[in-house]
Amino acid sequence: MASLVAYDDSDSEAETEPAGSLNAMGQVKDTSGVARPPGQDFASGTLDVPKGGAQPTKHGSCGDPGGYHLPLACLGRSDRGSCPSQRLQWPGKEPQVTFPTNEPSRSSLWTSHVPASHVPLAAARFKQVKLFRDFSKSSFCAQSESQTVGKNGSSLQKKKCEDGVVPYTPKRLRQLPALRMETGKANEAAPQGRPAGRAPAPLCVAPRVSEFIQPYLNSHYKETTVPQKVLFYLRGHRGPVNSVQWCPVLSQSHMLLSTSMDKTFKVWNAVDSGYCLQTYSLHTEAVRAARWSPCGRRILSGGFDFALHLTDLETGTQLFSGRSDFRITTLKFHPKDHNIFLCGGFSSEMKAWDIRTSKVMRSYKATIQQTLDILFLREGSEFLSSTDASTRDSADRTIIAWDFRTSAKISNQIFHERFTCPSLALHPREPVFLAQTNGNYLALFSTVWPYRMSRRRRYEGHKVEGYSVGCECSPGGDLLVTGSADGRVLMYSFRTASRACTLQGHTQACVGTTYHPVLPSVLATCSWGGDVKIWH
Repeated sequence: MASLVAYDDSDSEAETEPAGSLNAMGQVKDTSGVARPPGQDFASGTLDVPKGGAQPTKHGSCGDPGGYHLPLACLGRSDRGSCPSQRLQWPGKEPQVTFPTNEPSRSSLWTSHVPASHVPLAAARFKQVKLFRDFSKSSFCAQSESQTVGKNGSSLQKKKCEDGVVPYTPKRLRQLPALRMETGKANEAAPQGRPAGRAPAPLCVAPRVSEFIQPYLNSHYKETTVPQKVLFYLRGHRGPVNSVQWCPVLSQSHMLLSTSMDKTFKVWNAVDSGYCLQTYSLHTEAVRAARWSPCGRRILSGGFDFALHLTDLETGTQLFSGRSDFRITTLKFHPKDHNIFLCGGFSSEMKAWDIRTSKVMRSYKATIQQTLDILFLREGSEFLSSTDASTRDSADRTIIAWDFRTSAKISNQIFHERFTCPSLALHPREPVFLAQTNGNYLALFSTVWPYRMSRRRRYEGHKVEGYSVGCECSPGGDLLVTGSADGRVLMYSFRTASRACTLQGHTQACVGTTYHPVLPSVLATCSWGGDVKIWH
């Protein structure tokens, strides 16, 4: 087989040798005086090296559409031997080749069929002398540069066109164009003004009143009885359930709202069937707080994604969407003006929003880091906020009383013990409120200034241990119920502060408890394990 050797030595004497010329017959005449036949060219992308003096085989038509032939380097024959002292010579100026657009495209040089013994030899020599540097730029670079996106892709394709070697690209950089394309498609598919997640669907609410609730609607609430067994075991959340709340409209109070850390909140039929009526995936982070509107047809939700949404259950549309400056942990509607609500969270201030204008109307700022709970007093003219501000010996800002209209502090010297209060609850009949403390007891306070704490009654026996354990009074006011960090549900007598009942409710921390507003013995509890139980 003939050998092909190319030397690129700048100090060689072959620099002064004249370049080969192209004669009238289309043959290339090199410096050795040997003329090549016109059939030995690169029109079909093959290079045939004769063996034993045999004539070369022509695999395709000779010549380019412009009427020019690519010059051929001097190749040594087997009968003459190789000439290592000679340098490959090329014309000083190559003619410009133009391709008409009406002719069919020819096969590429690297994809044409060639003998297996010739491909490695030709490819290796082409890389050394860069035979088709200008030609490959015009064919490959024009196509690759048009398809590159971004700066990294352009530099990569440029380097590939120059020397045919593709450099290593990290996996992170290779995935960037795909991620950008997917993100662009997702943004185009999502309508404007709608948050990420599944669009809510209308809630199918039965027009009739539940047959279990109907007998109690027109009668006075009787004494609360202690529940004994589980009526429904509601499963469906994939994360801890933060709170549960019955619908405030008595005729629709068979519906139960649950919020979870799995970025959703659900509406259940917790009296008749125990089925989930609808799941709302409006938030991109954990839903820490959600409340029924006083009319019972809307739900206000806020989460760790800084988003606020007011959803209409009948139509499935969002009547209000806002974005807070902090992660939201608590929400409360104003008891008189239902178009106003308060929100607090991981911030030193609380904000009052107006749904009609979708704007913040007031701000309440204190030297704290987080608001744990909010409780309205005196028909909405005052409210209390529970914070995480505490020192080693006292907590003079743990509970703060505010004037709603003027945003002024009424008092911050309410609770002087060194425990924070994760939840607050108002008694339905007496002018007092309850505060759940991390000291593993319930404290009783007056709702009238100076909001003194009762020293005689303290409800203890449960465990809080840093969980946001909720507490509540029964509709009649004779029982108090609270969860516990060990999963128990405890009930206390309001008058005597003695323990009335203990339920082994959950395997993990029970963080939410609420009595049914109509049925005298129905209780809903939720746990950090993600389950909800209905007791009766």
